[in-house]
Amino acid sequence: MTSDKRKRISIKEIVSYAISILLAVVFLLFAFNGVNSDEVISALENISVWWIIVFIILTLFAHLLRAIRWRLILSSVKKDISVNHLFGSLLIGYGVNSVIPRLGEVSKAVSVGQIEGISRSSIFGTIVVERVIDIIFFGLSVVVSGLIYKGDLYHEFTWLQPTIYFGLFAIVLIVFTLYLTIRFREKFYSGIILAVGIFSESFAKKLAEIFDKLIAGFSSLRGVKNTFFVLLISLLIMVVYAVTSLTGFYVLGMQSLSNNLVPTAWIVMSISAIGIMIPTPGGIGSYHTITKSLLVNLFAFGEGISMAYAALTHVISYSTHLIGAAIYFFAFRKKYSVLKRGSLFKLDETNQ
Repeated sequence: MTSDKRKRISIKEIVSYAISILLAVVFLLFAFNGVNSDEVISALENISVWWIIVFIILTLFAHLLRAIRWRLILSSVKKDISVNHLFGSLLIGYGVNSVIPRLGEVSKAVSVGQIEGISRSSIFGTIVVERVIDIIFFGLSVVVSGLIYKGDLYHEFTWLQPTIYFGLFAIVLIVFTLYLTIRFREKFYSGIILAVGIFSESFAKKLAEIFDKLIAGFSSLRGVKNTFFVLLISLLIMVVYAVTSLTGFYVLGMQSLSNNLVPTAWIVMSISAIGIMIPTPGGIGSYHTITKSLLVNLFAFGEGISMAYAALTHVISYSTHLIGAAIYFFAFRKKYSVLKRGSLFKLDETNQ
């Protein structure tokens, strides 16, 4: 029975992954439709290695800010968590997401849990809080984009406004659900024990314990000062993302083609993020389609240079995440094995 269950799960995972690959292929076909490959190659021949290095540094700096923000959120779960461990776990998460969509959240929770000795359930709770904050700030950045764009942004992209409304509804629903679970924590705990305990008392207690740790993660953002710094860092992350998008234009020498690259970078950063949220491996195809469409339809860049921008910025980010994930994966694996051996050695000494 267990083997049949594992087989069903594996088939489900394979189908899910196949769908994400199919989505990526479809989006790539849309992105490259009508694009002259010679123009793309020509644009890529003029890249600046110096600006690529700046792009990579900014990308890693944004992740460092995320690690610092995550440390603040996790402070009520465990004090003095290593920023380096959180930074590495974030890169591992991004690296895994570059191959298998959405599995990165699990991977970074597992890596932090192992290296810092924290319950994964509590970590998942803080990840949910992080995602809610991210969605709010990306939604606000899109609203700002509508204000700074010289035209009707929502008319140019008719799908954008319904997406914002849907995102807003999802945020309100999630926040309301989190509030109820935190506010009536004991009742939910007792309800799980009562409902599941009919079938298995031991499983009910285990499930209730996981729920309790998850709620601890949900309620991790506490205190006016802590909340203020979390929101401030979130705003700074958005600014760094925008500067990174701006740097992408300099990588290809596109500053000679436009005098309004700062608002362009903000708008591209805000809306292209939707492409990263679509469940394709690492945003492949979806990011390219939306980014190229923005540059061509809103800012009148040529299709070749627009496609070159989308492809190059994605390749740089994608490579940075994969390399960073590989480095930290092996570093954490070695460190965790040392910590585990140390724990076993102490346990042996105690038993003696």
